[in-house]
Amino acid sequence: MSESSKQRDEARAVDRGVSKVPAADQTLAILAHLAAQRGPVPAVTIAHALGLPRSTVYHLLAVMQERGFVVHLPEERRYGLGIAAFELSSGFSRQQPLARLGRPLVAALVDRLGESGHLAVLHGRDVLYLVEERAPRRPSLVTDVGVRLPAHLTATGQAMLAALPPAQLRALYPDRSAFASRRPQGEADAAGGGAAEAADWSYGRLKRELAEVRARGWADEDGEVTPGLASAGAAVVDHLGWPAAAIAVTFPDGARPELREQAVAGVREAAATLSRRIRGIR
Repeated sequence: MSESSKQRDEARAVDRGVSKVPAADQTLAILAHLAAQRGPVPAVTIAHALGLPRSTVYHLLAVMQERGFVVHLPEERRYGLGIAAFELSSGFSRQQPLARLGRPLVAALVDRLGESGHLAVLHGRDVLYLVEERAPRRPSLVTDVGVRLPAHLTATGQAMLAALPPAQLRALYPDRSAFASRRPQGEADAAGGGAAEAADWSYGRLKRELAEVRARGWADEDGEVTPGLASAGAAVVDHLGWPAAAIAVTFPDGARPELREQAVAGVREAAATLSRRIRGIR
């Protein structure tokens, strides 16, 4: 076979989704499957879930166990993620790929709209801001890098909460005490109107609002964080559909309808692009 024919065959294989390195593809599939489970699982379960021969799964698990990516629990006859997999996760955090990949997208959005934008991740019941791009001559915001805010009050937070499984959402908000106000009670009372009080929130209200977010594909916030300012946000999801981050734009709550529409379209487009990029898709 000529070199050009070989290259054409390889290109067709890639187009058909056929891996040129099946062992590597199967190894990564096993790791991804283990990462999605609530705890260690039997090798037979892995083989069945991935449609792989048991012998192949056992062989690959043995190699990953030797390298520390998988741990075997002999008494339970189950396999789980090992310390080397945890170190990969720590390396991901250290390198801050979300911030590096997301910053130019947020900056481009800010340049296009002339309004400030940001990228945040979910940290417990809070959002943690990783990227903040301020538009010239726009109001200062509290959403600076490193700031945490209650997730249920923000557009980024609601966008990510809406992508969580129901059981995970319920675990985050078991009762009314889980709903924090951004401001002390007295200050919130004085602000009135747009100030969201913890007492105004319940799990039922949160579920209803998140159902609307899922239905339309984006979240909004109007005066909940800062009176006079509104935000639109959309979730960035990983290969498992888990909310990895969210991108939002903040603008005056009296902004013209066209700006709101552009903001919504912009954050959805930017979030979809970042979702593809964190999965290694251009």
